[in-house]
Amino acid sequence: MSDLAVFDRYESEVRGYIRSFPVVFERAHGSVLVTEDGREFLDFFSGAGVVNYGHNNPVFTAALIEYLQSGGIIHGLDMATSAKRDFIEAFQRLVLAPRGLNYKIQFTGPTGANAVESALKLARQATGRQNVVAFTNGFHGLSLGALAATGNEKYRAAGGVSLGDVTRLPYDGYLGDGVDTLDLFERMLDDPGSGLDLPAAVIVETIQGEGGINVASPEWLRRLRTLTENRGILLIVDDIQSGVGRSGEFFSFEQSGIVPDLVTVSKSISASGLPMAILLMDPAIDVWKPGAHTGTFRGNNLAFVSARVAIETYWSDTAFTEVIVEREAQLRAALESIAAEFPVAEFTVRGRGLMYGLASTAHPELAGTVSQRAFERGVVIETSGARDEVLKFLPALTISAEELDRGLAVIRESLTAALAG
Repeated sequence: MSDLAVFDRYESEVRGYIRSFPVVFERAHGSVLVTEDGREFLDFFSGAGVVNYGHNNPVFTAALIEYLQSGGIIHGLDMATSAKRDFIEAFQRLVLAPRGLNYKIQFTGPTGANAVESALKLARQATGRQNVVAFTNGFHGLSLGALAATGNEKYRAAGGVSLGDVTRLPYDGYLGDGVDTLDLFERMLDDPGSGLDLPAAVIVETIQGEGGINVASPEWLRRLRTLTENRGILLIVDDIQSGVGRSGEFFSFEQSGIVPDLVTVSKSISASGLPMAILLMDPAIDVWKPGAHTGTFRGNNLAFVSARVAIETYWSDTAFTEVIVEREAQLRAALESIAAEFPVAEFTVRGRGLMYGLASTAHPELAGTVSQRAFERGVVIETSGARDEVLKFLPALTISAEELDRGLAVIRESLTAALAG
């Protein structure tokens, strides 16, 4: 059989990334993926934002090995364990308290969609209302409740059932520059003839990842917070992809100064790539009855270990965020240079932190072609947006300046090759 024959023969047709990156990966370290035949690829994908601290970060690996060798609990449902307690204390001391945030933590099932489902369910219980407002090009997961709040037609069609109790409104910038899309939301809230039932919650990504690296302005987010707060509507920030340092701060909403009622966190919260998700909530919203929302894999203690070590290693001071600021400046300057160098592509550069996109609405097919050409040259990078028109940069937050420059040089070469046909 060929390298991929077993996957073609036995794995479901639903598989996706394997089609874009058709090799068998075996090992990884830092920002490098290695195939079983020894080829190396620079990773500008980071597991869709799961490995913000790089692959097999030795600090986490050492802690995990030590925990395993000590006979530590691995699976614990939602029982008390020392690993969970140590994570909670570190998260409170080094993440929440310095930011003045007073949240309780719910350990949901291990995926981002689990956290979103929990947030939506809790918001509806706490308010007694059903409707939720979500935004154009939002992505919140593919389980049915989360899917109802997701905008992409491809994903919604795969649900196979009616997806209700969500009102979709335009995200910041959706109607072009100079249009505050929240004017429509405010008007609909104030007009009893608008047909908009008072929502239980609004769910929003401050930076839309799968939607095309669309960035909400701090002013827009502050107005959204005011609108929701004044009307008793809960605000859910989906920080699953843009959180845990990806935006430049631990939480993506920090720049705006808002305090959401609920925050969903997953992907890189475990730091090591192990499955883990949490829901942060204002204590006043915690109306759960014991066992009202449960799941077998809420207690991934290995993930608690690496999550704690990451917080203690990277978030005890500002040194890590200062490095992200430096890498962002390097990445943004390079992308703006590429956009200027290839005017025929009509690129726009957008993003924040180390979450950036090169978008070409005039030539939506170009991003996919560049991704393919880059893979042929040893760089793994994905696309996003409703038409896959955005080349999406998600390098590890720990990537070196040299690695970032080397990968960007490959993107330039790949773009040249794509435009040459």
